[in-house]
Amino acid sequence: MRNSLVWRIALTLCVLLAAAACLLPALWYRGGPVDPAAGPPRGLRFLPDTRITLGLDLKGGIQLTLGVEVDKALAASLGQTGQAIMREAAEKGLLMSRPRPAAGDRIEFILASPGKQPDLEELLTRYDQIRIVSAQAQADGRIRYLLEFTAEARIAMADMTVEQALTTIRSRIDQFGVVEPDIRRQQGENRISIQLPGLEDPQRAMEIIGKTAHLEFRLVRDDLDPKARILPPDVIVLPMDETGRGGKSSGDLVALENQVALTGEYITNAVPRYDSSDGSLAVSVSFDRQGSAIFGALTRDNVGRYLAIILDGKVYSTPVIKQEIIGDASITGGFTPEEANDLALVLRAGSLPAPVTVLEERTVGPSLGQESIDKGIMAATAGGIVVVLFMLAYYGFSGLIADAMLFLDIVFIFAGMALFGATLTLPGIAGIVLTLGMAVDANVLIFERIREEIHKGFTPRAAVDAGFSRAMVAIVDSNLTTIVAAAILYQFGTGPVRGFAVTLVLGIVASMFTAVFVSRTIFDLWMGKPGRKLSI
Repeated sequence: MRNSLVWRIALTLCVLLAAAACLLPALWYRGGPVDPAAGPPRGLRFLPDTRITLGLDLKGGIQLTLGVEVDKALAASLGQTGQAIMREAAEKGLLMSRPRPAAGDRIEFILASPGKQPDLEELLTRYDQIRIVSAQAQADGRIRYLLEFTAEARIAMADMTVEQALTTIRSRIDQFGVVEPDIRRQQGENRISIQLPGLEDPQRAMEIIGKTAHLEFRLVRDDLDPKARILPPDVIVLPMDETGRGGKSSGDLVALENQVALTGEYITNAVPRYDSSDGSLAVSVSFDRQGSAIFGALTRDNVGRYLAIILDGKVYSTPVIKQEIIGDASITGGFTPEEANDLALVLRAGSLPAPVTVLEERTVGPSLGQESIDKGIMAATAGGIVVVLFMLAYYGFSGLIADAMLFLDIVFIFAGMALFGATLTLPGIAGIVLTLGMAVDANVLIFERIREEIHKGFTPRAAVDAGFSRAMVAIVDSNLTTIVAAAILYQFGTGPVRGFAVTLVLGIVASMFTAVFVSRTIFDLWMGKPGRKLSI
């Protein structure tokens, strides 16, 4: 018995020290336990770098909901797959037309090699992400093929596109230095939710997110008038960038092939540099192995043609392809140092695999957040005082033990939030207030069971042992069901709902530990000496 009590005391002290190690650095941040703007004093630098951050509804800031245009990413990927098929077919001596977009997110091309249909279809079997929709024989013996992604490939690529956009945006915001952003995908949708707490310049946030840096390379159709009323179906018209780069004026239109030759998803690095020909600033772009191969084939097959460099739906420049280029590409024309640095940064952080649009913007002022904090603290204080007084009045000395456990619960909750880097939101404060009531629930079950055993004639020591052991099943059952509900809230909820679930689970786990383990240790210490009475 003595050994059991010693190790329980030791474990309790270890947990308390660990909680203090997690909580103390957060408490010493400037402005209180939730402001990460300043670090702990030198005397606490050996402790882990833990903190509790304020959510958007408490600290103020901006919230954006972005929609990822997945269909455009699928169309671009399908077009690039068609280009790869054409190159492989040419290596095998199969003559086929350039693949072009068709209705319904498909591509079409003509096989002009009579009797080579089995060879082409054998080649297509290597591309397990596409399927042949139709293969129609023409009057002249040629065969018109219609291809599309399989349903499984569409789902997988759509999911990959949103996840890649999520990673890219997170990397870009981190490089711009926005503190503690909350960036996550909305459950089951092609949408991304972004919360930037404490950001005082919403316009700057819009510039960061709005600069999607969706980079494309398309061949220019300089044989067509972009202002013509009727254009071929495989041609699109895009405007020049406002700065008029590429030797054209702002607002000029450029006729381009609808087929995307290359996108920015293959970029590995981007750096600003000076163009040796005229001394102007440019952005040098490096591709990965696959991107270099595609770009090399593109420039080799189209020497003498103009290649449009398109960023976010606008043509930045239209250089002429003078020779095959293997390696780096260059985005040139009229950049200021800030423009070149910003463009290189967003491209280096990752070009988005698809354009994104701002679907919703919401700004929360810091004064509203401070009001929420003040009211939350008031509610928690009032609730805590009522619970403390009730337990003291109803259970006497045992109620005092329960009140001490309540204080430890709050310490453990904030220590857990600091350990996991959790964000404190207004619903999270509501979860803490709810925990104040739930924290004594286990104590109430135990105390009532001890009272019953005393009424049966048990000695105080035996009543304590029986009360803790027989109340255990009810405590575990009630708390476990609440944890299951909180886990479901966390899994399917967003931002604030998750904040509530986090504080609720931390509170339940803390209350079970203090009520069942720490409280039992204190009772055993108190009842260890003969003749001690039990006030309950």
